[in-house]
Amino acid sequence: MIDFMLYQDLLDSITDKSRQIFQDALTGVYLHGSLAMGCFHPVRSDLDFIVVLREPISDRQKLQFMNHIMECRRSAPAKGIEFSIVMEKFCREFLYPTPFELHFSNVHLQWFLDNPDDYIRKMNGTDKDLAAHFRIIQSYGIVLYGAPIDDVFGVVPRADYIDSILSDIKDAREEILKQPVYMILNLCRTAAFLKDDLVLSKKQGGEWALQNIPAQYHDIVSEALTSYASENDICVISLKAQAFADYMLNGIYSAVRT
Repeated sequence: MIDFMLYQDLLDSITDKSRQIFQDALTGVYLHGSLAMGCFHPVRSDLDFIVVLREPISDRQKLQFMNHIMECRRSAPAKGIEFSIVMEKFCREFLYPTPFELHFSNVHLQWFLDNPDDYIRKMNGTDKDLAAHFRIIQSYGIVLYGAPIDDVFGVVPRADYIDSILSDIKDAREEILKQPVYMILNLCRTAAFLKDDLVLSKKQGGEWALQNIPAQYHDIVSEALTSYASENDICVISLKAQAFADYMLNGIYSAVRT
């Protein structure tokens, strides 16, 4: 819980501002991701949370909240803050892909800074990733404010969760060369769910793989785990990394078909 305490003031600020801006529309604020799962690293991890609303909010409220997030970025981890605002009705009776009212991560930072009104107007739609986020909240989530998790988040059907996690690794053979640590460990935790029905963090997924995949791939997983726990990047040999991706993808898609 040491990592959580390091960001307690920041999380309190986000929660307080959510209550102030959204008032009676707010159902709750829920932490997920590596900080909730106990494998947070200040360089490699971002701060992930979901804001759940029981009724729609205005663009003015969205802009107020985004302006506060911009202030919070000063004390956020290096990878920043990622959040989605979703309606309670889509949490209770899950809809896939899941609609969202607003989303932000560092990927979208420049768009907001350049044209905040355009961002607020257009940043909505559906997101397959929310199925995975909701399952993580159900297994590891922390209530920052509001109703208990079991009262807010209904069942995410297995087929929807599988489609969500598969969408994150579909380009693994190419992405493993660009984001080796992320993709290596994500492949591992995807395999762990499909083979053993385990919802794991990236760290836990890597540890699972060391017990469940052939020894010839242990080095690349061990290197990814070491890098994930440090500030040091790894340099992967393309043929070795893509051979690992091919092996994992073959096993994953074989498990999906059975």
